Amino acid sequence: MAEINNDNGFGVYWGVRRLSLLIALIVFLADQATKCIMLYGLNLETSGAIPVLPVLDFVLVWNRGISYGLLQQHEEIGRYGLILFSTIAIIGFLIWLRRVRRMLTALAIGLIVGGAFGNAIDRLAYGAVVDFILLHWGEWRWYVFNIADAAIVAAVALLLADSWLGNPDRRKSSPPEEIPS
Repeated sequence: MAEINNDNGFGVYWGVRRLSLLIALIVFLADQATKCIMLYGLNLETSGAIPVLPVLDFVLVWNRGISYGLLQQHEEIGRYGLILFSTIAIIGFLIWLRRVRRMLTALAIGLIVGGAFGNAIDRLAYGAVVDFILLHWGEWRWYVFNIADAAIVAAVALLLADSWLGNPDRRKSSPPEEIPS
């Protein structure tokens, strides 16, 4: 995997950092645009499920928790706690981005930041995250998610791939150390 050159004194190649931030912005805008279309264009709240493909429906779910509906928060303190947690996570990932030396890691951080920001804005604006994509096969149903969630899952896959495939030090075998007699 490509390592980012450190040729400008910033600790990270500025072009890749900008690309990562651009990806975050694109994910955020796509996430918010699709949610607005579902809520206000298709009026998903009153129209009910909309079949799109034999394996895909649009349905509205207000997720007051985190991934997979865990840690449901029905009180304002919990809602603001999740917003605070998201904000801290976004700041942490942006700090990590300043130190990143690998392309896939920088791109993954952009996906995570854009997704986390999109879901945090939902919690702030609506009190819950707008989820609307339902994948299914026959009677089997996947959890309902949104563009932000998909970006975060893709980012985790990129981080795993980068850590597994992109670590040249792990592929090299070092000679065993001699034990003094």
